[in-house]
Formats: sequence, C-alpha cells, structure tokens
Amino acid sequence: MTAPTTKRAWKLQEFVAHGANVNCLALGHKTGRVMVTGGDDRKVNLWTVGKPNCIMSLSGHTSPVEAVRFGNAEEMVVAGSMSGALKLWDLEQAKIIRTLTGHKANIRCLDFHPYGDFVASGSLDTNVKLWDIRRKGCIFTYKGHSNGVNCLRFSPDGRWVASASEDMTVKIWDLAAGKLLVDLKQHSGAVNSIEFHPSEYLLASGSSDRSIRFWELEKFQCVDCTDYDNNAIRSVVFHPDGACIFGGSTELLKVYGWEPSRCFDSVNMSWGKVADMAIAQTQLIGASINQTTVSTFVLDLTRVAPLGQVPSTPLPLSSSGRKNFTPDRPSTTSTKQQIPSSTGSIQLERRMSRKPAEEPEEPGSILDDATEDNSSVADVKDLKEYEEVFKPNHKLALSPPRKMDPFPAPKEDDVSVANQMKSLAPFQPAVGSTKPSGSETYRGESRIPPQYRAPSLPPQQPAAPYQPPAAPHQSYQTPSNKPAGLDPADFMPPQQPSTMAIGDYDALGQMSKGHNSMSALLAARNKNLQIVRAMWSSGNVRTALESAIQMQDNSVIVDVLNVLNDKPLDWNLDVIDLLILPIYKLLISRYEVHVMVACSSLKLILKTYSTLIRQNLAPPARLGVDISGEERHRRCVNIYKHIQDIRHCIDSKKYQRGKLENTFREIQLLLNHLDT
Repeated sequence: MTAPTTKRAWKLQEFVAHGANVNCLALGHKTGRVMVTGGDDRKVNLWTVGKPNCIMSLSGHTSPVEAVRFGNAEEMVVAGSMSGALKLWDLEQAKIIRTLTGHKANIRCLDFHPYGDFVASGSLDTNVKLWDIRRKGCIFTYKGHSNGVNCLRFSPDGRWVASASEDMTVKIWDLAAGKLLVDLKQHSGAVNSIEFHPSEYLLASGSSDRSIRFWELEKFQCVDCTDYDNNAIRSVVFHPDGACIFGGSTELLKVYGWEPSRCFDSVNMSWGKVADMAIAQTQLIGASINQTTVSTFVLDLTRVAPLGQVPSTPLPLSSSGRKNFTPDRPSTTSTKQQIPSSTGSIQLERRMSRKPAEEPEEPGSILDDATEDNSSVADVKDLKEYEEVFKPNHKLALSPPRKMDPFPAPKEDDVSVANQMKSLAPFQPAVGSTKPSGSETYRGESRIPPQYRAPSLPPQQPAAPYQPPAAPHQSYQTPSNKPAGLDPADFMPPQQPSTMAIGDYDALGQMSKGHNSMSALLAARNKNLQIVRAMWSSGNVRTALESAIQMQDNSVIVDVLNVLNDKPLDWNLDVIDLLILPIYKLLISRYEVHVMVACSSLKLILKTYSTLIRQNLAPPARLGVDISGEERHRRCVNIYKHIQDIRHCIDSKKYQRGKLENTFREIQLLLNHLDT
C-alpha cells in the first residue's frame, strides 16, 4: 500500500480579522510571511501568515479603511480610507509617521516607490496622486481616468507608475515629466490588477474580461493575450525570475507563459475573492476576503509546471530580445534610509521632489494637525511576535537572519491545516478598544478577562474550562454593528414568567413547531430556485429572470442577484431593465441582508453602465428606423427613471447609522457620476 501523497495546494488558515467587514488586504512581498488588513471598523491589523493572532492593531482612521500596502522592506505600512485620507506607519517604532489628505473620495489602491520616499495612491475620484513622505505633501496629481482607479504599480527602475481603472484602461505616467506616457485600451472589462515584469520592458494586466494582456513597453503595444478564464482575473504576480506569471480568479490559479501565449498549469484553489498573492521561496501564498474573515492559501511551486519541471535547456525569459529595466537601487535595506546613489537617480528625485509649476497647491494636501496624529494608536497585541517580525534590525548585524521554513504540506487524506489552525486559537477581534477583549488563546495559554475567569482551584486539580457568558453578544450594543432598521428583540420569543420548568418532551414539541415551518419555507424556496435554474441552464436567461420576479419571493431574487454579482459579464441592459425594480424593492426591505445584496448589484450597475445609460437618454438622432437604438433608448430611460427613485431612497437613508452607512455614501458618489 503506497503512502498518501501530500497536497500541492491547500488552505492554510481561516480566521476572523476584524469586528466588521474586511475591505482590503496586502501581503508583504519581501518575505511573504506578513499580512495587513483593513476593515469597516476603521482599524488596520497586522498578522503573521500561518498564525491566527493579531500582532498589532493600528487605529486612528475616522472612516472605513479601503486600501493597505507594505513598504518594500516591510518596515512601513500605508493605509487609505473612505474619506480620502492616508496614514503612514513606522512598524519598527510602532507609531504613525504622517497623515496625508487630498483625495475627494475613497482610496482604492496604494504603492511604494522602489527606492525613493514616495507613495502613490489611486482613488474613486479617478485621480492618481504622488506623495512625498518627507515633505508631507502631494507632489503631483495625474488626471485622465474616467472611473475609479483599481491598482497602481511603480516600474522596477522607479521612473514610471502604471494605473489600472474601472474604465477598462491602463495608463502609464512619467514621474519626472509629470505627464501621461501612454494609454492602453484593449481590455473589454475593468482592469483589476497590473504588474511589471521584474526585469524586461513588459507589463501584465488582469481584467474582469477574464484575460491577461501583455504590453511591450518600448513600442507600447499589446504583444499577447491569454485565453479567457471562467471568471474575472482578480490578481496577477510574476515569478521572481520572470519565467512565468500567475493569474488568480475566483476558483482557479493558472500559470501562464507569453510569446506564444500558453497555460503551463491550472490549480483549483476555490479561494473566492483573492486579494493578493506573494512568492515566498518555493511557495506561493494567496489571501482572500469573505466578509469579516480572511483565508490564506499555499501552493507548492515545486509541483507546478513549468517550475516543477527539469527541462533539458533553461527556460527562456522571452523570445523577443526586448531591453531590460535597469533599476538603480541603493544598497540600504530600509526605505527610510534609501537615497539614490547615481547622478541619474539624484536628478530623478530632484525633479519628483519639485512640484511642477502647473500643479496648484491643493487645500488640505498637507496636514500638520498634531491632534490627528495623536489620535492614531498602535496597539501591540503580541509583543514577542512583534519584536521577532518587525524589529529584527535592532539585533547585531552579524546575527544570521531568521530562517523561513516552507509551510508543511498536509496529506491528501489528512484533516486540513486550516481546521487545525481554527481549533488552535480563534481570533477574538477587539472592537473599539486598545486592549484585547474576550477570551484569546495563544500557544496553549488562555488569556481571559478577570470577570470571566473560573474560581481558583488547588494546584493538584485541573483548571476549570472557560465557559463563555450567556449574555447576548455585545455587538448589538455598538451602533455601527446594529442591523439597519431592525431591533433584534423583535425576532426573539416573548419572555413570559414561568412557574415551573417544562419537560424534555414539551421542549422538543415547541422547537419542532418552528422547525417544521422553516423546513416547509426552505423546501418551497428550493423548488422555486430549481425552476429558475432549469430555465437558466437551457439558455433562457430572460425567461428565468421573469419567472423569478413573478414568484414574488424576495429570497429568490436575492439568490439570483448573488449569482449575477459574482459574474459581472452576465449583466447587460436587458438584465438591468428587468431587475432594477426588484432591486429598488430590496433596498426598502426591512431585512439587512436584502439591502446589502441590492447595494452590491446597484454598485456594479453604476460602475459599469452609468456612461452607457447617460449616453442613451436622448432619442437616437438617425434618419430612418433604428430599432436597436430605439430599444436601447427605451431601456435606458426606464432604468434611469427607477434609478431616480433609488436616489430618493438612498438620500433618505444617508443619515442612518450602522453597517450600511458607508455603502450608502459610496452609492451616492456613483449616482453623482451618472449625472456628470
């Protein structure tokens, strides 16, 4: 009997990262062993990959955190919020360095310059800003996108910055000249991720059109494109030696080559909304987000083609013979100490540090308010892990660096490592406090608040296990965590004074009444969904949607919208025209989950189709009969009419406190874009 083989890809862990929804996540690309997350609770939390306990929690933002990024040496982190503010943190000193403001809407992406003290930020306000960390101000604002910016990357030589946008374009900006270098426009969907080749003049872009395009940066043209994936490409990363590129979608991770385009390997990851990927020695680390939880995944690169193969001849990096980047980086290891050494680098830094004459000073771009920074707190949760991860430079220079062993692969028939990690120490997020709250287990040691500790026992007796209190969860006491427009007490059975305890038989009888009702409800819902699925599978999408609407069951509509939200390419004007009224009805529902799903669909519609709707509000000005144009005009007018009703609904809810407060603000910004 042969021994069971190990997995080549597995889930490493899954844990609750924040007390509210997680909005963003980034891995440290130097080691691949640290991770930073930002959430609706306005906190920035730092983690060691593979361990479920938070190392440090950074607070001070006044609105949800929507973008995070490590410095190149992983000793700094920058976070951007919904209000448009950036906060820069020194992780070695555990303190804030700068607070920078200037964006007029949500910050969506960030990146550090490879050797200078500069940070770039992209926003929902369509602008890209370059910040000087030392001067505490914005050097230049790059304007040209027509929709939000999704991703930013500096070139390896530090002379360009590339921006990817919801407007389906990739723009490359010359930092020294302060102008647009080229506009790349061949994608047919929003561009979600971009990455420069580590050495060649090549840029890769992953898009919601399910493809990765490769752009040659001497003549600025597309030289190759991958076959279409089943889902949108959410993240791309080159292998450090440049031999291949990894593209992550909702279900799969694929390994691609180019010139000619080919798929070397495909791995089923099932990681959902993958947010970032990093290469750590012989393993690829991926991290994904699902509401309040974060999951990490590991792929063994030694068992993935072409890296796991032993070719007879070395795998060529490219058949084009294109020129390479010549990054001139200093020998220092700290971003704060890095100074360009050559004459060319010094000239570049001088030009970048000098604000161009045509760039006016923006009010609020320099924030010297000490109160703002004083309100920012770095709360170290695990001192030992913090000193080991973020303070290695305090040790002797001759000390060997900490060895990063690969994560051990589980057996094919073993219990997943993720389950072991979850059972080891589930993370209890600290909401609104700078101290750990609740019970936290770390390395076998239980840290329980005094009010919940069991009475002391004699030394020879084992300690009593911790029993959580029976009181209702504290999240109901926090306004930001309350369900919108709902009182949880309405869903609880009325409390009546009881004169005697009921027996087991009577208790089971009472429970079975509610169980039978719920079972009948779920059976009816399942039947309706099977009908919709049968029509959808046969290709009659419109008939399936009309049947779902005629069932007059909001739960079925919510299930259908959840499917469509995961497949943006299935939306079109016909689908929007059918579903815009049900979406409006869900927005005024008393159930928060219905409102959340409707908001997700509405954001997708406004981001993708607002320009098309606006352009077709006027009747087609053509001679003769234009049936398709008139039908498109009719649908857009109907959609716009219902959107105006939705606008009134959103306006009436914008002062409503709770989880949906920030979502309503974002929808308001998108609605304003529809009218511009």
